[in-house]
Amino acid sequence: MNSWQRQSLARQFLLVGSVFSLGAIVLVGLLVTRQIEQTVTRNAAASTALYVDSVIAPLLPDMAKATRLDTVSTRALDETLAQGALGKRLMTFRIWSRDGEILYSSDANQIGRRYAPSKDLRAAFGGHLVAEFNQVDDVESAAERQSGVPLLEIYSPVLQPWSGEVVAVTEFYELAGDLENDLFRARLQSWGAVAAVALLFFLGLSAIVLRGSRTIERQGVELRRRIEDLSRLLAQNRALRSRIQRAAAATATLNEGYLRKLGADLHDGPAQLVAFAALRLGNGALADPQTPPERRQKEVQVIGRSLDEAMGEIRAICAGHVLPHIETASLAGILRDLAESHRRRTGHDVALRRIEEPASLPAAAKICIYRFVQEALNNGFKHAGGKGQWVEATRCGSAVRVAVGDAGPGFCGKVQGSGVGLLGMRHRVESLGGTFLVQSDNSGTVVTMTLPLHEMEKIA
Repeated sequence: MNSWQRQSLARQFLLVGSVFSLGAIVLVGLLVTRQIEQTVTRNAAASTALYVDSVIAPLLPDMAKATRLDTVSTRALDETLAQGALGKRLMTFRIWSRDGEILYSSDANQIGRRYAPSKDLRAAFGGHLVAEFNQVDDVESAAERQSGVPLLEIYSPVLQPWSGEVVAVTEFYELAGDLENDLFRARLQSWGAVAAVALLFFLGLSAIVLRGSRTIERQGVELRRRIEDLSRLLAQNRALRSRIQRAAAATATLNEGYLRKLGADLHDGPAQLVAFAALRLGNGALADPQTPPERRQKEVQVIGRSLDEAMGEIRAICAGHVLPHIETASLAGILRDLAESHRRRTGHDVALRRIEEPASLPAAAKICIYRFVQEALNNGFKHAGGKGQWVEATRCGSAVRVAVGDAGPGFCGKVQGSGVGLLGMRHRVESLGGTFLVQSDNSGTVVTMTLPLHEMEKIA
């Protein structure tokens, strides 16, 4: 490696450039000769197919209707292929049906035989002219392979005159001695041209590199020193830019998360309790002079408890504590407390259908579940009158799934919201990596949340 680095750039170019030039000559030569062979073969095949079609087509019956060639058509084809220029030009001629049956062959023993359609035959029935030079590999072409002469195999579609539908395919082998000679000359000429161009190109570049080698060597030391300085400055700039981007992203995320959490906490907690108190104040029981004193006293107590709870939660939020008793409570205890609190406030029972306790439930998950169930129950009481409300919690692998439903009239259309109701519930759940789903029809509404507990444990 050290001996290679001590070589001048000019010598390195001569050594490496010669190898790459030779490789380029081989690669380009192969590509060019292959393209020439394909083009020449295709053109020769198209010319032959056009000639054969002009001679054979008038002898064929309506192949869209006939599944067999009649005796007259078969005899006409035999006579045409046995004499004249076409007979001298073609070694074998066949007509194929779509299902792989040979309808006609210059070898009468093959007529009526059926073979699995080859790739070339399927392409011809797709409307394409297929030609291959000296690649006689079909099962039915054993005699052609043993002939030892160069052959051009051609598959030509037979089209129905008016619709253009392919109704049959003609396959024929043309004696291609002249084509083989033409291809050989084309190969020699293409290889010579590619080699000459590559050599001239390489010599021209070598002259330029030789002249600039000394200048490059003189400036090498200075350039390396400047490159090192620039690389060091660029690394410092990248590190600073990365730190600034991370700090900006973290600040924006923290601010947005704090604002969203604060808005969700206020809406899901105190706002719900105050709204409930306002709802009870507006139901007319207190303003109605005919309301019994006992009911009036009960309404005042319920409203007072709701306002006391709202004030308590506002103080907890202001102090930076959110429902501290939840951190040590179990999931079943949280749901029972919510159901009982909802029953005391609204007078409607909440059925706890099924509660499967997870092995470990982070505090953030407990708070999220509490707010989710609280908001869902309040929405069910507000919009469904508290009819048939229920809660269930199940384990789903390493996740916990909580669903809240009712038997109300439901609602139609896509759930949208510019406020912080369902949208706040969705944000709260999705901020912890969970999923949120609302399903509603005329038999009721179900709101479901799923939290991946293993992901929350990694974050914690």
